[in-house]
Amino acid sequence: MRETLRRALALLLSLLLASALYGCGGDPVPVSSSPVPGAASPAQPPAATATPAPTPEPTPVRDSTPQVLEPSALGTEAYGNASVTIDCSNLADGYFMANYAGASPKVRMLVDGPDGVQYKFALNGGWEVFPLSAGAGSYQINVYESAGGNEYYPLYGVTVSAPVKDEFTTFLRPNQFVRYDADTGAVATAAELAQGAETDLEVVDRVYNYVMEHVDYDYDKAAVASRGSVQNFLPDVDETLASGGGICFDYAAVMATMLRTQRIPTRLDIGWAGDIYHAWVSVYVDDVGWINGIIRFDGHEWKRMDPTFADNGNQEQWIMDFIAADSNYNVLLVY
Repeated sequence: MRETLRRALALLLSLLLASALYGCGGDPVPVSSSPVPGAASPAQPPAATATPAPTPEPTPVRDSTPQVLEPSALGTEAYGNASVTIDCSNLADGYFMANYAGASPKVRMLVDGPDGVQYKFALNGGWEVFPLSAGAGSYQINVYESAGGNEYYPLYGVTVSAPVKDEFTTFLRPNQFVRYDADTGAVATAAELAQGAETDLEVVDRVYNYVMEHVDYDYDKAAVASRGSVQNFLPDVDETLASGGGICFDYAAVMATMLRTQRIPTRLDIGWAGDIYHAWVSVYVDDVGWINGIIRFDGHEWKRMDPTFADNGNQEQWIMDFIAADSNYNVLLVY
């Protein structure tokens, strides 16, 4: 009896379990695919990461901060008399200074350098700066006062040995023809023009274009200059830019001022190209050397060397060819 009852209970339990697992018609109860709350999601493969493009190196630009190497008469090495003082304290930097304090209205100074070239300057009273254009060596400096007409008599003379330190220092500084100081407007203008330039040649190009756009050739002034010594004219770079007119020396002085204060050694050359009297602006470029006549005046207009200066110019064939043609130029004076 007990055995029969135990079997009946087991059968009933089996039927109850079966009814919980199967619905009507005997189909299985679908199992929900929704995740159980709080259960961890299955791991997903990491998304592919794109490789970033390399950042290009920024193109370096040159420093456009102006450099003004102002001269000074220190008095540590000076010569002269009651009428004239010649200060040679800065010969190593490529210049000397002279101050005429006499009463003569016409005073001339002759400077004979180690290259055998004689330079003639007018002394105008007050301290003035003169270049040692031939570099290191012996210089004979003689000052003359007017005796009336075209006659002059000696006032003072001295010979000095100049230990000029290199071929650039003279042409990074002001002198009587290329006059400027820290307050000269052309210095600030040059700094603005040079901003963002990558090379010295690009600065030369910008300065050239600026001067050509802002200065016209003054034929009346040129006619006056042709009737006397051009050396009596002392360029005033700010006056030239303000008036918008000038002769060859004015153009060259403005460009030389702008380039020198941008730390570009710049010569103002005067001489002959064939049978034409010329003025040149020559610059020194690293890895190339002196580029003579990069900007030149042919007696009628200023021209620049082609092609575009913005090219690096580092050993470019067009520069090499231009330098090779220097035999066509006969430089007489360098300021």
